[in-house]
Amino acid sequence: MRVDAALPLPAADAGARDPLQETFQTLREAFCAHPMPPAEERLQWLDALRRGLLANRDTLVRAIAEDFGNRSADETLLAELIPSLHAIRYARRRLRHWMKPARRGVGAMFQPASARVVYQPLGVVGVIVPWNYPLYLAVGPLVGALAAGNRVMLKLSEATPRTARALAELLAATFPDNLVSVVQGEAEVAAAFSRLPFDHLLFTGSTEVGRKVMRAAAEHLTPVTLELGGKSPAIVSADVPLEHAAERIAFGKCLNAGQTCVAPDYVLVPRARLDGFVEAYGRTVQRFFPRLADNPDYTSIVNPRQAARLAAYLDDARARGATVLPLLPAAADRRLPPTLLLEVDDAMQVMQEEIFGPLLPVVPYDHLDDAIAYVNQRPRPLALYYFGYDRDDQRRVLERTHSGGVCLNDTLLHVAQDDLPFGGIGASGMGHYHGHEGFLTFSKAKGVFAKGRFNAARLVYPPYGRAIQSLIYRLFLR
Repeated sequence: MRVDAALPLPAADAGARDPLQETFQTLREAFCAHPMPPAEERLQWLDALRRGLLANRDTLVRAIAEDFGNRSADETLLAELIPSLHAIRYARRRLRHWMKPARRGVGAMFQPASARVVYQPLGVVGVIVPWNYPLYLAVGPLVGALAAGNRVMLKLSEATPRTARALAELLAATFPDNLVSVVQGEAEVAAAFSRLPFDHLLFTGSTEVGRKVMRAAAEHLTPVTLELGGKSPAIVSADVPLEHAAERIAFGKCLNAGQTCVAPDYVLVPRARLDGFVEAYGRTVQRFFPRLADNPDYTSIVNPRQAARLAAYLDDARARGATVLPLLPAAADRRLPPTLLLEVDDAMQVMQEEIFGPLLPVVPYDHLDDAIAYVNQRPRPLALYYFGYDRDDQRRVLERTHSGGVCLNDTLLHVAQDDLPFGGIGASGMGHYHGHEGFLTFSKAKGVFAKGRFNAARLVYPPYGRAIQSLIYRLFLR
């Protein structure tokens, strides 16, 4: 497997060497020479990936921790390594079934004939990996693309260079360079990467960059899966126990210090329960993290740039009249404390932009319909969380809101269910992957219609106006 440590942009001189294009061409030629890998070969690829991840577990955990300044080893195991291994196991157990052609029906007018759908690898799949979960968000798409029989080219994030290097070395030792290739480099390399003529391109990141990726892919009519994010709401009902809601929202918000695309971005709370929720959330956070300083369980903000962005959100909110409630004393190493923001409004940056950090605005509402309307007045989120045990209210929320996915009475965990599709809607993305949906995303479902020697269709061939054709019209035009 080829590892290019810092590929430059394609040169302006058409005759100059273009490392990205050369890497892509290597994968393309290998695919053309072997366009339909059998199930046994694909299973071998998945087994090799699993062995590589297990053998390099400690190296990957250390690399991610170093990239973040501090990243809880347990969070890396729970949110990255275990889901990656589950994805491999899930695909491996079902791959032969997924690959089987699916029989489809043939209308009476077209008999005798048969119809089926065959699932064919697309070719070369590109994956642009973000920094917040640099292992899982590389391995997840890789599993789907390999299960579907493709060659894969990954662009790893420049914001997590140690993880990128460790993962690149792992993949180089696991796969030949004409099956899986890794490129690294700054944002301009990612821009050039997105302009390659992939057969499918999957991008995980911000909505703003997702628009740029889609524009670049359009040049080659490359289909895209965009996993973006946005402002995922949590709605607390009028009767759910506040301790239940606060604990589960706090877990979803504090995991990876909120640097999660499906983290609760703000919470809607009944006005009469606002103080109770603030108290319950504060108690939960302080139980999770008795301190921040030197606490290995609490993850740092990934770099100074992201920390400065979050500090600017807080400054802007204070200046515009918000009440800012840090729930723990601040600590060094960019360990930003979990913080509640009250009395927020739409003019504040924290209510306009995806937060991607441990800041949680709390918005009061009077009736559940008001909370639903509040969500619907904003771009469709990647996730929505509803806390309440009444089935009728759950149904109202599910039927009257749109989001990429939903958790009822929990946060985040829908993403880890391999049997559920994962993907956004509108500003939060398009397309799906994970599990069977990942196999389908990276496959061409090709319809095949087959006939034998007998050809009944010749009854409708010209010349027209024959009696048999009039009979056919009487039979089928009704």
